[in-house]
Amino acid sequence: MKFTLNIWRQKGPDERGRFVMYEARDVSSGMSFLEMLDSVNQGLIAKGEEPVAFEQDCREGICGSCSLVINGIPHGPDRGITTCQLYMRRFPDGAVITVEPWRARAFPIIKDLVVDRRALDRIMQAGGYISVHTGGAVDGNVLLISKDQAETAMDAASCIGCGACVAACKNASAMLFVAAKVSHLALLPQGKPERTNRVNTMLEAMDREGFGSCGNQNECEAVCPKRISVRFIATLNREYLRAGVVESGLPAEPESPHAEST
Repeated sequence: MKFTLNIWRQKGPDERGRFVMYEARDVSSGMSFLEMLDSVNQGLIAKGEEPVAFEQDCREGICGSCSLVINGIPHGPDRGITTCQLYMRRFPDGAVITVEPWRARAFPIIKDLVVDRRALDRIMQAGGYISVHTGGAVDGNVLLISKDQAETAMDAASCIGCGACVAACKNASAMLFVAAKVSHLALLPQGKPERTNRVNTMLEAMDREGFGSCGNQNECEAVCPKRISVRFIATLNREYLRAGVVESGLPAEPESPHAEST
């Protein structure tokens, strides 16, 4: 197989970038997208040219670092996968493929296809933690958690923080990321002590980092490699309203054991 790649090249954050055309030849249909880029880079190095910088780590859909926009879609045309899980058989032979980095003010470009996603780390540092007491491990049966509650929390916790939701949103919003992190901790008893403070500090951190507001278009769910549902944004909104009630001194409405999973 042969492809024409239109790849974004940018030497540094303060440099002007541009698209450069490359040929990818003798590509196997079983190659992953990153393996194809490896092959292109080997050819560039052999010719004495600078290889294309892109980020990768596990190549198993776990780390979320392979953040590429492929033909205008974060992580490419397939649903529920990361870029490293995208295979070249997905594209017709001879196709022109445009490859660019995440586009968001909060994700400044470092070089070529690599962006600085530490803004998501700083949001987590603001409130994505629970109280931990030293000593022996608590028996698992001490904390009773319903099956529905546990499964919903795990659905939210599957977020790998890749930032595809931000790249897909016209407002570059991180609402789905924040919603997933707030929701999975709010649903579990271990996350209750920081519950009120968490949602406020994480949303404030999101605003400081320059992320936009939710556009209610659901692009975030469509491109999320872990298929995080936008219903968690509704959970985030409820947590924010609840925090306002608690801070005002009014009693919070009693919770239904299944309220968060609907």
